[in-house]
Amino acid sequence: MIRKYAEQILKLYNYIDGLVVTDKKGYIVYYNTFRPDINNLREKEVVDKHILEVYPSLTEETSSIMRVIRNRKPTYNEKQKLETFKGQSLQKVNTTLPINIEDEFAGVVEVSRYIDSNVQKEKIELSIKNTDKLKDKNNMYSLDDIITCEPVMYELKEKISRISQTNSSVLIYGETGTGKELVVQAIHDLSNRSKGPFVSQNCAAIPSTLLESILFGTVKGSFTGARDIKGLFELADGGTLFLDEINSMEFAVQAKLLKAIEEKSIRRIGGVNFIDTDVRIITAINEKPSLLIDENKLRSDLFYRLSVVQLNLPPLRKRTEDIDLLTDHFIDIFNQIMGKRVIGVSEEVNGFFNSYPWPGNVRELENIIEGAFNITKNNLIEKGDLPGYLFNNTDDKFSLQNEFGTESLKKMVEKYEKSIIIKALKKKENKAEAAKLLKISKQALNYKLKKYNLTYL
Repeated sequence: MIRKYAEQILKLYNYIDGLVVTDKKGYIVYYNTFRPDINNLREKEVVDKHILEVYPSLTEETSSIMRVIRNRKPTYNEKQKLETFKGQSLQKVNTTLPINIEDEFAGVVEVSRYIDSNVQKEKIELSIKNTDKLKDKNNMYSLDDIITCEPVMYELKEKISRISQTNSSVLIYGETGTGKELVVQAIHDLSNRSKGPFVSQNCAAIPSTLLESILFGTVKGSFTGARDIKGLFELADGGTLFLDEINSMEFAVQAKLLKAIEEKSIRRIGGVNFIDTDVRIITAINEKPSLLIDENKLRSDLFYRLSVVQLNLPPLRKRTEDIDLLTDHFIDIFNQIMGKRVIGVSEEVNGFFNSYPWPGNVRELENIIEGAFNITKNNLIEKGDLPGYLFNNTDDKFSLQNEFGTESLKKMVEKYEKSIIIKALKKKENKAEAAKLLKISKQALNYKLKKYNLTYL
């Protein structure tokens, strides 16, 4: 119940940098920062923690939230200097208000403006905040960047954590757009090679006549215009080499790749000397391995060598619980990039998203959200903000009413799911037990509690 007030406050305050909502004891139930360049705390790191645990430099007296909990009186424009449990120092101007639901005190909401070197400390003036300092896409993705509430994806993340500690070859199978490189970078980021180079190459993007020289390098004079150039194996020495769409390689190059992996050495094109390399090989394909082998697109001996560990990425159409979660995630990202206040998608669009087959997978969803941000004039993404190609064959489905009533199938399923979750919460003493009863992870349960505005008491 408390969480819904956070979204209402966001609509009222156009120029805040951060917002936190706690229950009446000071435990955080909602947390959002719009300046990740100043405050790097994430909601999942602080929700369910006490405010004094998140900001250990504060006390019962110096914390504006704890004072409001004690005296139930609001405070306005109070400057506060504090330190997070990560050791990051922050200076803020806070407005802290008690939350009353049906005349009963339920918690506290605090909205903040961060004070940095570009803001005068003596006079704080509201201004449109700078939200363009997002994650540099040249930086490595980590395991936390895999956004999901699906059990199959949690299992995948656990596998990533385990296999990152070894040097075995990994083969990833997944359709285009499922996030194969994100998984590869997460493996590299967790490994003992994380300080070494990460080299990525889509083999389909390079003509077959050039791919061999790009992989292994060249020696000056080996052919007209050739120079002494390191190949990808040498560039990735001590780190990770990711080769995407390896089935696009010619068989002759596949044979040389197999030899280089087995012997852990390469010879440049035109060279006579063997060069030792220390590289972890991770590869990816977007078609079923058995099909590629049968069609002579992939050597069976290379496949067996590369697939010491094999990871399968499910398509988005088989991750239906993640569609809403990813939609919200991309909306948050593009709100920051474009400085907008889009709060979600319309019910019509949401219904379509959950019935659309997503042939382009997560990448297609991200691109559609980005495109809608360029067009929408409202705080909700509507059907008219989506690209026309989506409706070539699905327009009738998009507007189809459920013949059994006015509610969609999705809404009816959500109502049933919500009722089951409420029963589980009432039956068990804590969220962990409730999640176990429902046979889902605690993280998935937390997401559903947020989705249905349920507060676990």
